[in-house]
Amino acid sequence: MSGAATAEGPDFSVGIAIADVPPGGTLVGRVGEHPVLLSRLGGELFAVSGTCTHYGAALGEGLIHDGTVRCPLHHACFDLRTGRALHAPALDDLDCWEVRVEGSRAFVEDRSACVTHKRAIAAKRVNKIVIVGGGAAGLACASRLRKLGYGGSITILSADKDAPCDRPNISKDYLAGTAPEEWMPLRPSSWYEENRIDLRLGVEVERVSSGDRMVRCADGAEFGYDRLLLATGSEPNRLSGHGFRHPDVLTLRSLADARALIERATRGKHVAIVGSSFIGLEAASALRKRGAEVSVISVEHIPFEGILGPELGKFLQHLHEEHGIKFHLGAAAAGYDGQQLTTADGTRIRADYVLVGIGVRPRLDLAQSAGLRVADGVLVDEHLETGVPGIYAAGDIAAYPDPLTSEPARIEHWAVAERQGQTVASNMLGLHQPFRAVPFFWTEQHGVTVRYVGRASHWDEIRIEGDLRSGEAVIRYFDRGIHRATATVGRDLDSLKDERAFEEAITARWLAGTRTEARQQLAQ
Repeated sequence: MSGAATAEGPDFSVGIAIADVPPGGTLVGRVGEHPVLLSRLGGELFAVSGTCTHYGAALGEGLIHDGTVRCPLHHACFDLRTGRALHAPALDDLDCWEVRVEGSRAFVEDRSACVTHKRAIAAKRVNKIVIVGGGAAGLACASRLRKLGYGGSITILSADKDAPCDRPNISKDYLAGTAPEEWMPLRPSSWYEENRIDLRLGVEVERVSSGDRMVRCADGAEFGYDRLLLATGSEPNRLSGHGFRHPDVLTLRSLADARALIERATRGKHVAIVGSSFIGLEAASALRKRGAEVSVISVEHIPFEGILGPELGKFLQHLHEEHGIKFHLGAAAAGYDGQQLTTADGTRIRADYVLVGIGVRPRLDLAQSAGLRVADGVLVDEHLETGVPGIYAAGDIAAYPDPLTSEPARIEHWAVAERQGQTVASNMLGLHQPFRAVPFFWTEQHGVTVRYVGRASHWDEIRIEGDLRSGEAVIRYFDRGIHRATATVGRDLDSLKDERAFEEAITARWLAGTRTEARQQLAQ
């Protein structure tokens, strides 16, 4: 398993033979106690930090390919020449190190911040950008705008009262009590001031008027825009049965939600979790670490069967059961009286509090007020622009064309939302960047991490390599013989390799389409 970076390998500060660095390759080493990657690319030597800027993982354990390195934990990607962060969830660049050559030896010394050359901005008359939503997509968009050299105003309007935070951690380490509150903000408050980003919290946006390009808030405030990003995210589904409006019936989406759960999660208390979703079972794992007695009630007969398949679903169920969590499967929650949850068949389950984790639905009201095309989500093109010029959508609400199938895809993954936000930033400035990222998510339950790349909305075959019980397995999902997605347990490098293979398939499909279009134009 991959983990935090440690300083291993040769010490580059005392010198290393240049011949030891393979042409086009990368050597993992250190400068004193600092992990460093030394690469020989195009006849030049480059050195960057070997620690991922997202969660501090050892990049040397990741995938090094074509002048980039990919993190084994959460699939961030960096340029080995410049240290530039290319793919979220890492938003910060790697440090660079100076390489000095003496004869046949190279010495790495003097760390410095990565200096990335800002790309030329092609857009004109873009002076005011408004972002509605303070989640993954919104923050990633604002951050990338500044990195691209945009100097106009950026306003983020967030309904949350907390600044943009590490939402995946809400149901994992933060809820378990192993991540302190100070770890949760994605950026310190000073960052917004330094980058001239006007972050407004607790703001209810009431309407978007696309005709006069104005965002109107419930408190009467108005914000004009030249470009607008709607990144309003999702809201949790709720139960409608008797008693489910009780104050001890909770959902988990925000830091405030997590704090409310933590208040109730004293040792020995009983919690009923309705739904075997990722949020539900991640919370089950976290609350069990706090000593809660946990029961899971789900209409599914096997957790995650529709997403991960029966084998991996059963494996995760047994993992929870080994930690003392009780399952009531094929059961529907019917009511709650403040002490017990009742299922449709009359079973009564002790519950001092209830967590409802039955999925989410996209927040589409604002998009509809702006006259945007809405189906399951906000319909956007490959550049994530809606049918109204200058308005973009990203994150949970965006239904974009899948680059492999052309079908509308709406994906509720953190890394996808961040990468979409970064793509929107480029396109707001006229850089015409299509969104072709491969979907990726991860879940951690009782210390076991599942990583998933690709998109298999349906499949007819699952192939398993390895043994789940041993903690190392690759599960691949196929539709009519075509590889659509991969889930891994303890096989991080395989996950990265399959992600790369999906990217190559997307590129090949795009090139084939380009050649076909060119032939059609010549024939006219």
